[in-house]
Amino acid sequence: MPSRADILTAVIGGSGLYRLFDPAAAEQLEVSTPFGSAEISVGTLAGRRVAFLTRHGAHHSVPPHRINYRANIWALRLLGVRSIVSSSAVGGISADYPPGVLVVTDQFIDRTHGRADTFFADASVQHLPAADPFCPELATIARRVLREAGEDFRETGTVVVVQGPRFSTRAESLWYRAAGADIVNMTLYPEVPLAAELNMGTVNLSFVTDRDAGVVEATSDPGQESVTSDLVFDRLAAAQPRIVAAIEAIVRAIPGDYEPRELIAPAAVDAVLAEAAR
Repeated sequence: MPSRADILTAVIGGSGLYRLFDPAAAEQLEVSTPFGSAEISVGTLAGRRVAFLTRHGAHHSVPPHRINYRANIWALRLLGVRSIVSSSAVGGISADYPPGVLVVTDQFIDRTHGRADTFFADASVQHLPAADPFCPELATIARRVLREAGEDFRETGTVVVVQGPRFSTRAESLWYRAAGADIVNMTLYPEVPLAAELNMGTVNLSFVTDRDAGVVEATSDPGQESVTSDLVFDRLAAAQPRIVAAIEAIVRAIPGDYEPRELIAPAAVDAVLAEAAR
């Protein structure tokens, strides 16, 4: 296994981002965890050693509710990762978040169910502070990088995370927007709080592919374009060079001495890691 000391940043690829490195120049790992194994490639990005995993598998074979989030996050922690840059495909449910814009997501609303969403479910009970679930320092870096690149992006965004794999009804889209969501996604929960439980910082870059169920205003014509998987993947394919360039720039800008927030006492994290490793 590569040295933990030099893999400080990971990239988690969402829909459409299934490879980050040239396979010939990357090391392919299968990392064992108490929750199953995780497939990770390690290569060079922005002059740094970076771990990469794709949420849905190399051929988009894993649906959102079947992703082994705990194994993925645990494996990255084992490799020594401190910061995670993730990409996501999202639908826009606010008129201010049209298709084609990038979003530095800073809040989520969880509408999933039945997903294993904590590492502290047994002997040690820990209550994760979650007012700011994404790392504010990493988000500030991402915003600066995107501004300097002249990107069309939104500096903040609240994502409602739905169970999937189906898309929303029109009524649900209106409901989510009324609840304060700007965009909708299927995978950011429980990925983000799990990383926070192990004291890793996350920043998310979402790409708006569609207008979800096609409802932007309450009086909108229901005949508007609504989301389909073909639409999502076509737009993601066209945007991939832009998304990867933004991820690379963010990774480059993360300081080598970046220290994530300690949202859970380090001793509690060490204890759960040690207990589960037995």
